[in-house]
Amino acid sequence: MERNPKPYLQDSFAIDNETVEDVKGQIGNADLVDHSRRLVKKLWNVAEGVWCFVGNGLSNQTFVEGPEGLIVIDTGECVEEMAEAIVAIRKETQSPIAAVIYTHFHYVAGTEAVFTSEERDDIPIWGHERIAMNRRSYGTELSAVASRGLIHQFGIALPHSGIDSVINVGLGLSYRNPEHAPFTPGFVEPNKTFTEPLSVQIAGLQVHMSPAPSDADDSITIWFPDLGVCVNNLIWPVLFNVFAIRGEEYRDPRILLSGIDYILSLSPEVVIGTHGPPIVGAELAKTEITRYRDRIQFLWDQTVRGINKGMDLEQLTQFVQLPRSEEESYLTRQFYGLAEHHVRQIHNGLRGWFDGNPAKLFPDNPSARAKKLVRGFGGAEKTQAIADEAFTKGDLRWAIELSSVLLEYHNSSEEESGAEMERASRLLANSLRKVAQTTTAANIRNWCLTHALELEGSLNLERHRRHRFSRSVVMSNPASSTVHALRVLLNPDLAEGFCQELRWEFENGESTGLLIRNQVAIPTDGKDAPLAIRLSIETWADLLSGTLTLSDSLLSKITTTNRSEEITKFLSHFDLPSITQ
Repeated sequence: MERNPKPYLQDSFAIDNETVEDVKGQIGNADLVDHSRRLVKKLWNVAEGVWCFVGNGLSNQTFVEGPEGLIVIDTGECVEEMAEAIVAIRKETQSPIAAVIYTHFHYVAGTEAVFTSEERDDIPIWGHERIAMNRRSYGTELSAVASRGLIHQFGIALPHSGIDSVINVGLGLSYRNPEHAPFTPGFVEPNKTFTEPLSVQIAGLQVHMSPAPSDADDSITIWFPDLGVCVNNLIWPVLFNVFAIRGEEYRDPRILLSGIDYILSLSPEVVIGTHGPPIVGAELAKTEITRYRDRIQFLWDQTVRGINKGMDLEQLTQFVQLPRSEEESYLTRQFYGLAEHHVRQIHNGLRGWFDGNPAKLFPDNPSARAKKLVRGFGGAEKTQAIADEAFTKGDLRWAIELSSVLLEYHNSSEEESGAEMERASRLLANSLRKVAQTTTAANIRNWCLTHALELEGSLNLERHRRHRFSRSVVMSNPASSTVHALRVLLNPDLAEGFCQELRWEFENGESTGLLIRNQVAIPTDGKDAPLAIRLSIETWADLLSGTLTLSDSLLSKITTTNRSEEITKFLSHFDLPSITQ
């Protein structure tokens, strides 16, 4: 098999990368610190009647003025964020808000502020058909891992100041602007949905909206032909994140390229993204977006080239190294994620988890493997010494791997090993912190620091390893979506040999059900279920969010058509304490 003659991957966290101290005492890569200046709060007036509010939150809010009013594009993370955006735009124009458009499902939680400011509830909201469905799935079936992923990637649990505090999060200064607490949710579902490209008149302007999957399959690109303005969720102020360290579905670069090529075909005068500063000027936009597009194609093409040569994942990350250019701009820098992770994700998206390396086909039990490795190195003390030496020499990859092996070894040991565990934990935390302080990538910095603080005992994220339902999510979605989400909480060991169906009857008239059989819980309409409960959506929200227990609810808030013991037995099969107590 062909080998790459280059030395192993040039680290984005090389030990000799320049580090500086930021305004809150953060220690970080000098280029990442400098990136923050692009993300500061500013209302950009990019063309006559077109504004983009950058830095108000993680995403931008964009305003386009037409003859019949103002079009609002995206509403941010909360009501408070959108309310501030409205205050800013009202200093520029008093045109009534004629419509709202969502670019995708991530930044649409401030819409109630639009209705409040206009004192009306008949504003059309345009967006992809999947937006409401995607929001339900993210907050129900995947709630635990989604919240944990956000905390790690965006540094939500990091201290507010000091060496470990957030510098920026790549796409913005922070996940949520702290000025907007308590972050009141105010999502309103779109009432003008579509799945195919369409051209419509909105506020007296011709508007083209085209599906353009990006980091969400409901993303769209919006084109105002009369203004030469394009609003999109494809051109980010960083190298596009093919892989999100928080965990997401595969983002196929080939689909991204199609969407970016469409933008280039428009020859826009102004390109506004959902994040970062706008790009103004047709020539500048063409140059910057072309390079951005070609870097994404480079990652895909060269990963496939390496796969065809028979390379495994580690060899691929060495083989596929981004080209460097003196003309490189921030749009293609690794300020968010890392190219080596994108390469791995492309492989997994195309070929699955197995990369052809026989050692990965049937890997050993982690505890057994750790014991064999430590024994092979000459014992725990010798292994620890090798790991310490790797850290001292700046070989952070090896230090992280060996300290992780030592932790697994000590954790599975039957002997008392508290001091050894602490030593290995300290080395792993120090190694991760050194990566965090030298990497260009905000995602990696935040993830490494969060994990380091947890290793050191100053941060406890255990509650985010248990499935939780937010009361606001339960209240704002159809009851069936949260009832059916219980299927991912079924404990199959407890359900062995059990077969029964339960119907939920809600006071608002909705009815739904679950059937437990063959150690799975199957969503049903509940129509033929022999067991049934009647309750309000408020009680269900309190029950799922943990403010009520099942035993308390059965006393006064839930009525049953059967003996309560049968209801209790049915719900006892699910791994959610509030419905088993």
